[in-house]
Amino acid sequence: GSRRKRGRPRALAAPTDRLVLPAARIDPGRLAAYARVCGYPDNASGAVPLTYPHILGFPLAAQLMADRAFPLPLLGLVHTSIEITQVRALRATDRPELTVHTSALRPHHRGTEAVLVTEARLHGELVWSDRSTYLARHSGATGPRPDEAPEPAGSTLAAVATWRLTADLGRRHARVSGDYNPIHLHPWTAKPLGFPRAIAHGMWTVARCAAEAVPLNADRITLRATFGAPVLLPGTVTYTAETTSETTSETTPGTGTRFELRGDGRVHLTGEVVPSAGRS
Repeated sequence: GSRRKRGRPRALAAPTDRLVLPAARIDPGRLAAYARVCGYPDNASGAVPLTYPHILGFPLAAQLMADRAFPLPLLGLVHTSIEITQVRALRATDRPELTVHTSALRPHHRGTEAVLVTEARLHGELVWSDRSTYLARHSGATGPRPDEAPEPAGSTLAAVATWRLTADLGRRHARVSGDYNPIHLHPWTAKPLGFPRAIAHGMWTVARCAAEAVPLNADRITLRATFGAPVLLPGTVTYTAETTSETTSETTPGTGTRFELRGDGRVHLTGEVVPSAGRS
């Protein structure tokens, strides 16, 4: 059996394990259910939403983090940021090879961060990748403290939409994502873990914003998002956004989107979508 991992990391050395799923099958029914929960539009073209490969790779990521070689405790890991680069959209009929590995472990002023990389390849070509940063909090952390600008009192972005989130959103997203963390399910499962009510999955907030900001079939784009205050369920959130002018590393002009998700005077998510050169 697996040994119980304590809160402090043994050493800041990233595990070398790389887990592989050679030909991931995309189930059309599961994909459609996920799209409905996350607000993606009906899709006759068969394109896979930007965030869905993260869901496909989640079992591998969970297996990697639960392994005894992973130096941080799985329970209490907090997803703090994500960066997704899509060279081209997957199709529901594709059978991508998925790989997951830990690219970095680094000290943080609140603990230790782990960066997990999920990649999707078709015929050996990298078509999609995700860098997710997770934080394990522990006392006595000595990592660098970032220079954080004071948070503005109000958003400078235009309000685009307001969404009323039902109490069962966490349970519905758990069914389509496979992430049954108790903090997302019921008040009585969330309270022992420090939350007054269930909270929405961070990946739901990213997906819901991506459904607004990223066209289906989008190629050569990067989405970056940082998670903020948890979204308590039920609740109401406002999606704000503005269009930006961007230039890729290949000096190709394009437009991007800055966005935020806010509610009750708190920032739940900040992010941007920008053109990407798309090189692997």
